[in-house]
Amino acid sequence: MKNTFQLYLRLALGIGFILPVMDRLGMLGLPGSPNVGWGNWSNFVDYTHSLMPYLSRSIANILGGIASVAEVVFGIMLIIGYKTRYAAIGSGVLTLLFALSMLFFAGYRAPFNYSVFVCSAAAFLLSAVENYKWSLDERLNN
Repeated sequence: MKNTFQLYLRLALGIGFILPVMDRLGMLGLPGSPNVGWGNWSNFVDYTHSLMPYLSRSIANILGGIASVAEVVFGIMLIIGYKTRYAAIGSGVLTLLFALSMLFFAGYRAPFNYSVFVCSAAAFLLSAVENYKWSLDERLNN
C-alpha cells in the first residue's frame, strides 16, 4: 500500500507543479476563463511581485521565471521518479518559500487556503521514503 501512496504523492505533486506553469503561460485558457488563475505571464508576474513587494517588478519577473523552470523540472522528475529524493527536497523548499511569502504578504490564511504548507510538508515527507516503486530511480538502481 505504501508504494501506491508514494506514487500517488509523486503524481499529485508533479502535476500540481506543471499545471500552474501551463496556466501562467496561457496554455489553459485566457485570463478570466473558468479554472484559469492567471492566463498569461504578465498577470503571474503581478501576483509574484505582490508576494515580493520589496523587489522591483523586473526582478520579480526573473524570480518568477526561475521558479517556473524549477516547478517544471521538479514536476517532471517527480512524475517519472528520477532523483526523486532531491526533487522532493527541492519541491519542499520551493513551496515552503512560496508559503512564507504568502503568509507575510498575502495574509495568514492564503497559504492555508491553497494548502501550500501541506504541499511543502508532503514533499519533505516524500523525500524520506526509502524506495520509490514504479520509478526511474528503481529501474536505474536494479
